Amino acid sequence: MTPNLNLWLIPVLPLVGASINGLFGKRFSRQTVLAIALGFCGAAFVMALWIAAQFSSLALPHVENLASWIRAGDFQVDFAFYLDQLSLVMLLVVTGVGLLIHIYAVGYMWEEGGFYRFFCYLNLFMFFMLTLVLASNYLLMFVGWEGVGLASYLLVGFWFTKDSAASAGKKAFIVNRIGDFGFLIALFLMIKHFGSLNFAQVFRIVGEMPAETAGAGLLTAIGLLLMVGAAGKSAQLPLYVWLPDAMEGPTPVSALIHAATMVTAGVYMVARSHVVFDRAPQALMVVAIIGTLTALFAATIGICQTDIKKVLAYSTISQLGYMFMACGVAAYSAGIFHLMTHAFFKGLLFLAAGSVIHAVGGEQDMRKMGGLRHYIPWTFWTMTAATFAIAGFPPFAGFFSKDAILWKAFSSPYGSWVYWAIGVFTAFLTSFYMFRLWFLTFFGEYRGEAEAGHGNDHLQVVGGSRAGAPAPLEHGHDGIHESPKIMLIPLVILAVLSVCGGWIGAERFDKFLSPALHAGVTAYSSDEVAAATPAPEPKEDGGSEGLLTGISVLAAASGLFLAWLLYQRRPQLPQEIAHALGGFYEAVVHKYYVDEIYAAVFVKPLIDGSTRILWQGVDRDVIDATLDNSAEGAREVSDAMRHMQSGNLRTYAGWIAAGAAVVIAYMVWTGTR
Repeated sequence: MTPNLNLWLIPVLPLVGASINGLFGKRFSRQTVLAIALGFCGAAFVMALWIAAQFSSLALPHVENLASWIRAGDFQVDFAFYLDQLSLVMLLVVTGVGLLIHIYAVGYMWEEGGFYRFFCYLNLFMFFMLTLVLASNYLLMFVGWEGVGLASYLLVGFWFTKDSAASAGKKAFIVNRIGDFGFLIALFLMIKHFGSLNFAQVFRIVGEMPAETAGAGLLTAIGLLLMVGAAGKSAQLPLYVWLPDAMEGPTPVSALIHAATMVTAGVYMVARSHVVFDRAPQALMVVAIIGTLTALFAATIGICQTDIKKVLAYSTISQLGYMFMACGVAAYSAGIFHLMTHAFFKGLLFLAAGSVIHAVGGEQDMRKMGGLRHYIPWTFWTMTAATFAIAGFPPFAGFFSKDAILWKAFSSPYGSWVYWAIGVFTAFLTSFYMFRLWFLTFFGEYRGEAEAGHGNDHLQVVGGSRAGAPAPLEHGHDGIHESPKIMLIPLVILAVLSVCGGWIGAERFDKFLSPALHAGVTAYSSDEVAAATPAPEPKEDGGSEGLLTGISVLAAASGLFLAWLLYQRRPQLPQEIAHALGGFYEAVVHKYYVDEIYAAVFVKPLIDGSTRILWQGVDRDVIDATLDNSAEGAREVSDAMRHMQSGNLRTYAGWIAAGAAVVIAYMVWTGTR
């Protein structure tokens, strides 16, 4: 008999913490707020570990029904939680990385106002994210999906008195609603055609349907709409614009929501819906194309950013593109593998960036940094591990997951050498902009008191060999200091995971996830159905996997060499390159003017149109007209009533007689009826 694991406790524990701090935290000391926030989040992580320890003895998928939710004829949705290999991986990532970021936030946010409110929001986010991961049906997943959007809005706009933060929160919320509209329509189509939103029932019905190889049909429409939702939540083209602005939130928010958890929700949803995408190859191709283009597009922008968090923001968009590229070639396990390793090294990169910002008094412009490795060594070495991991150097975690994606992009029956080539070039760009960040931040001489760059030349920032740079810092000069231990402990743990988190190997990870991410429907339908829809055979190996791996490592090494050449060896070259590229360089610096185009095409007309409608249609024609007409009507009625009060006795007698006649006529009429 399958034991009851009480899965519902995992999301509910952070909700309890959020409720206590939200309702009473203002009266508590900071230590009490922390005990509540970390205690309930830590309890959720411990319970996830306990479930992982028992996982091998469970009959999977393991479903626990809590209560009925919606019943309408044959349509039924329950509050139920779902555990399989995929949800276990997500469960451990969300609770484990989430707890480390909670711990880091203690030191980072200690001096900030609204301390209890911040940890209330963090716990609330954990509740919604865990609900999304453990949901057994699309409707409950959608509740978590919308909830993390709400929590993101609250956390990004945490410093609500700052206009840029408030605007960033609104932008994130609105852009995500565009994607959520597509997700919602997909759910309506499922209800109409499948009569259910439960994973098991939907996947069983879909598993019995033929693949739509001849053209687009119902499954293609559902897949494309699901991808619209995923593109909004996971910041893919063309809905990526909210994520860079979301860096206005506190750095722990950037690490938790915009690197390790929330933005991966779209990847998780596509992987969870693999049965639909496997039978809709055109939708699968769209996923691959969007992911590939997003990976390249965001990487090109990242090479010119000067804000340390903005570099990491565009890097996140690019790495999410890698994950979608993997899902688009039906290599779902490779995409989830990269999701896991990315949570380690990108979470670490954001936290280390926060440690750098903390050390230099809030400065985020890399042009005003340099030479910091001598003064914040723990931050330097941990960030170095994450930098080599994301660049794809062996034996760091990112090498194994990125190599798995590139190999599948080349060898999968849904793949193409074009995906692989773009992926390798993107890997080169990733290595370049990350080592650019590394050199500008930690090497050379401190530039905090000197102007960096000339005009719009963002590449002008150089290392220590620039003429006229200030002298190297003495230890402790200008207050530069290492972060407290409460912030460094999560960095060290994530650094260890960034180094060895991929050693499990892509093949072993794929084998573990295979029952949940099989190309067929073995986890959801009968053996006969699974046999009728076998997974596509891989293409013939047109080249050596080892050779392709060597090429990807060479791309990473080339990015490192170019960054060293431009920002250490020959610091005058960036300005020369910028001038040579001219208008193209300006376009990249201004992020291809996408935000400006969106503002001109969508935002301004919408705001102007809404203003016109609200003022003319609602304010003037409805509200003002109603009040004005009411006043005019009251004046006319009162004028008519005034004339009735003439003071003439014969007029009054006439009105009385007329009224009596009406009453008598009514009584006679009703009596005869």
